[in-house]
Amino acid sequence: MSEQLQFSEPVEGSVNVAAGEAAKAAGMARIGHLDPEWSARCDEAIREMAKRGTVFQASDLIAEGLVDEPPHPNCWGARFGAASRAGVIQPAGIAQSKRTTVHRSLCRAWQGTAEYRNGSAA
Repeated sequence: MSEQLQFSEPVEGSVNVAAGEAAKAAGMARIGHLDPEWSARCDEAIREMAKRGTVFQASDLIAEGLVDEPPHPNCWGARFGAASRAGVIQPAGIAQSKRTTVHRSLCRAWQGTAEYRNGSAA
């Protein structure tokens, strides 16, 4: 019979959640500013898809011709995260990526918030 692996609680002070969040935000800001023009086009593409009210993922923005490939794959996360924090979109589950280059790996699906579609957010 096997036992469940147990992890001890972290030693107080050894994990600094605030520092981790600050480092994450700084990294996402660097990625998000690799190409300000692409970031602006991506933000507009996300808003366009959000208005439609359908569930979508990053690859749909390209398939619809709303934005081109980003300068770095990590740019997607910064743009979708910003749109989510602004109340434009919300998570709508997990789906297999439609992109053949990532071998149908899992990715987040998004949908425009009711507030954004009604014009009362962002």
